[in-house]
Amino acid sequence: MTTTAGSRAVRAARVEKARRPRAEALWGYAFIAPTGLGLAIFYLWPVLQTAYFSFTEWGAFGGHTWTGLDNYTRLLGDPEVGRAVLNTLTYTALGLIGIPLAIVFAALLNRPGLRGVSVYRTAFFLPVVTMPVAVAMLWRWLYNGDYGLVNQVLATVGIDGPNWIADPATAMYALVVVGIWSSIGYNLIIFLAGMQAIPKELYEAASLDGAGRVRQFFSITLPMLSPTAFFVSIVSVIGSLQLFDLVFVMTGSGQSARANPAYGRLQTVVQLFYERAFVTNDRGYAAAIVIALLVLIAGLTILQFRLQRRWVHYV
Repeated sequence: MTTTAGSRAVRAARVEKARRPRAEALWGYAFIAPTGLGLAIFYLWPVLQTAYFSFTEWGAFGGHTWTGLDNYTRLLGDPEVGRAVLNTLTYTALGLIGIPLAIVFAALLNRPGLRGVSVYRTAFFLPVVTMPVAVAMLWRWLYNGDYGLVNQVLATVGIDGPNWIADPATAMYALVVVGIWSSIGYNLIIFLAGMQAIPKELYEAASLDGAGRVRQFFSITLPMLSPTAFFVSIVSVIGSLQLFDLVFVMTGSGQSARANPAYGRLQTVVQLFYERAFVTNDRGYAAAIVIALLVLIAGLTILQFRLQRRWVHYV
């Protein structure tokens, strides 16, 4: 009798022990359900729907028919797509210049005893919280070839500035300057946080060994900051590949944009997608363009993760 009662108690304890993780798992699923549902509805489902539409052709009044790989075949032979991809990659590559600039500014603001650090941080971060449309309109006025402030300043030293956004030789560089100016505040805050997490003992030991500030920067700060730089590079590349708002506001869309002599140097993949989807109503082809962009972003992100093994140092 005692043995039977003891075995029943053991079995009951085992059942209770098995039920407890299940109950905890159910509560966990209940807590993440709203977020998971939102991700599925607003992110996963649109991606799947867009992937399906990329294999279809849309009529002028709605409705679509299955066309298989026709859109992707057309995409591979479309010179405008190739030009847009090249422009986007060029902007992305040039925009990476903002990362070392942010590191330098962060190092300057991280100096001990510097006064007004909060003011400098706010000044650098203001473009980040400013609406992209407002930023684009501001720089469109600054870059104006007739009355823009940039050319007015250059005129004081005898330089006749071009129409920066309308000149094919300067349009891309002018756009990159705006992109760097808009994002450098965000990168600077991230790098400042990374620098402040570096143990002070490392700098004290290096100082005792006779290393100056420059040597400490290259031997301690940069290696210890490499994980932060890797994160910033991932975010910067993904953001640059999705460039749209700055180009759209600074150049316009449709026929007005194409009248710009530098339009061929500024058109990005997302802008081409917008034109195909909402201007010419070629939605199936537009879906193929954006899926190709998704593949490009995924490919470059995977490449960055592979290359980070060579230069990122984790402690």
